[in-house]
Amino acid sequence: MRPCATTLSVLVVFASGCSNAAGDPPASGQEDRVRYAALGDSYTIGTAVERGERWPNQLAARMPELELVANQAVDGYTSADLISRELPALDELDAELVSVLIGVNDVVRGMPDAAYAANVAVILDRLLELLRADRIVCLATPDYTRTPRGADYGDPERQSDGIVRVNAILREACEQRGIAFVPEIFEISLGASEDPALVSSDGLHPSGEQYRLWVEVLEPVVRDLLGR
Repeated sequence: MRPCATTLSVLVVFASGCSNAAGDPPASGQEDRVRYAALGDSYTIGTAVERGERWPNQLAARMPELELVANQAVDGYTSADLISRELPALDELDAELVSVLIGVNDVVRGMPDAAYAANVAVILDRLLELLRADRIVCLATPDYTRTPRGADYGDPERQSDGIVRVNAILREACEQRGIAFVPEIFEISLGASEDPALVSSDGLHPSGEQYRLWVEVLEPVVRDLLGR
């Protein structure tokens, strides 16, 4: 989420157009681990933090039963980008667990709520063609307006309201389909206005410490989904 004329996190979109950075290869004797793929935008690819500080990597590190086979997230991606560029890759990944965190760039670009809702329906319904509902987890979008550089991407009050709305849309879509939704991510992000340690060096994205807090609330949800 570096400066861009129209997008919160269209920073440097990886040279290949996507990032398939996964975790480390599975260790010998751990081939039975659950294959996990992460979908999303800069919050999932972990802009401005080291690879090990990204929340999908932290989650996999805390849950040895997970094998992070791919992080498909890309800076600046919207829900439409996820549909056209991230979902198709799942066919070859043979993922057994998928996470979704998408919406902030829809807000920054002014996408109508109805369009976002339609895209969310496409995303979740496509995932349900590949996985059971209890193998999908969706995360709320954090509120970037609480960061030092949040005002660079639109009126903070208006944009914060937009984030609240996309979170409500995603939550309702998940509830209708029996998919887990983790709302605490939004609440955790609000602390960035008072705790600089929750913000990365770019003054906009979450720090590894904030991602650690995300994983603390996410891990129990994933363990419950996996029955472990």
